Amino acid sequence: MPPVVASPLPAAQPRPRAVAVPRPSRAEAEEAVRTLIRWAGDDPGREGLLGTPDRVVRAFREYFTGYEEDPVALLHRTFEETDGYDEIVMLKDIRFESHCEHHLAPIIGKVHIAYLPKNRVVGISKLARLVDVYAKRLQIQEKMTAQIANTIDEVLQPRGVGVVIEAAHQCMTTRGTHKPGTILVTSRMLGVFRTDPTSRREVLAMVGMPGVAKLDNV
Repeated sequence: MPPVVASPLPAAQPRPRAVAVPRPSRAEAEEAVRTLIRWAGDDPGREGLLGTPDRVVRAFREYFTGYEEDPVALLHRTFEETDGYDEIVMLKDIRFESHCEHHLAPIIGKVHIAYLPKNRVVGISKLARLVDVYAKRLQIQEKMTAQIANTIDEVLQPRGVGVVIEAAHQCMTTRGTHKPGTILVTSRMLGVFRTDPTSRREVLAMVGMPGVAKLDNV
């Protein structure tokens, strides 16, 4: 059997982007951390906190690398040689860490992605990376769910797309209402997964819903 050859799509059209906000200098970012330490009631000049501003700034660059990647370009390399495969493709239990845009508190959970190919498929690692692109931004879960599904639909143009996210929000479990063990579940269904109840049920059955299993290691 001849090797599978990747077939590039036509060049992606640039998407409208949010107005770029000038990024402060590293020194300004570190001073902002010192201000927050003082706001918390401690002394940023004491020995145990001297290196904290540097560590926090480096952590922020790691947490929010998603702003530096283009999700459409990430999915742009696809494969057409599938020997006629026309059933659901699903990648389950894609673990992610994100941050709530309201409190900067962690969101930790899993994403399940399903799509029904029309003419092409994409490498499964690209789906996992797509999750990271959107997760490593300030987020709300509902928006992240829609962003992942809409991007797959736009680039692959499949017959259907389904995205389900299950996540624990530490803005709710460690502050505010203090309700540990709660999990938010969101879904976005497009194409036949939205219009055909049978296809939708098949996707949800493959995910394991209803009766969402408790998240591990959250």
